[in-house]
Amino acid sequence: MTIEHCTLCPRRCGARRKPSCGNGRCGMGADAVVARAALHFWEEPCISGKSGSGAVFFTGCPLGCVFCQNYEISSERKAGKAVFPEKLADIFKDLVRQGANNINLVTPTHFVPAIIEALSIWKPPVPVVYNCGGYENVETLKMLEGHVDIYLPDFKYAESGLAAELSDAPDYPEIAEKALAEMFRQTGPAVIDSSGMMKKGTMVRHLILPGHTRNSIAVLNWLAEHFPHGVPVSLMAQYVPCGLASEHPPLGRSITRREYEKVQDHLFTLGLEGYVQDRESASKSYIPKFDLSGVS
Repeated sequence: MTIEHCTLCPRRCGARRKPSCGNGRCGMGADAVVARAALHFWEEPCISGKSGSGAVFFTGCPLGCVFCQNYEISSERKAGKAVFPEKLADIFKDLVRQGANNINLVTPTHFVPAIIEALSIWKPPVPVVYNCGGYENVETLKMLEGHVDIYLPDFKYAESGLAAELSDAPDYPEIAEKALAEMFRQTGPAVIDSSGMMKKGTMVRHLILPGHTRNSIAVLNWLAEHFPHGVPVSLMAQYVPCGLASEHPPLGRSITRREYEKVQDHLFTLGLEGYVQDRESASKSYIPKFDLSGVS
């Protein structure tokens, strides 16, 4: 497939993306490029469960955060193999055969047409999770209706200045707010089965950044105002300096206990549902190896 004037992400760069190459912001062609497809055990309990989440890590990213833990594939694009939709569908099948609780599409935005084609070839009997940075076009999300069961977006920034500095996306807050509203429209409130696994719904992640607790508190305030019930919040403490983080002080360090407790206490005060990640999760040992596992 070829995408003539790409507007899939909010960058709307209008790039011509041939099957194997493209000159747009994501730097990718139209065919999906996968860096890893394997069972992943370090998502939220309702996503990973005991059997693991069938995580498919896509190469490239339209957002490009300077601190991304997957910087090797998101911005540097050092690993990954192009696959046709038929092969992508086979990857989904293999993960289900391994016992995956769901098919977890990680950073999928720029490959939505290829993903939809793969899901049209074979619809998994387990939930499909759209795991993204929250920087999404509503029009692109509408293309996914009926294909995605669970939306797992980040809500990274409530402050446009911080979004501009760290992701070159000053419009991130307004874009993410509209995207979350569309995701919730499609899925409705979260549905958790008797075993504690999420089957349908939207869950919002927020990563606490060192030195930026004000931004975190503003994000939680917005979520409490707009989604007080039915949208679990996953408060993440796993930040470790990656990518170009050291060039943007104070991102060259992990969050402190004081920062962690300040944001966590605010989450509890607001009464938001969801999960809180331990500070001990801040380790590069949890970052998977992008070695084409499950792809080649």
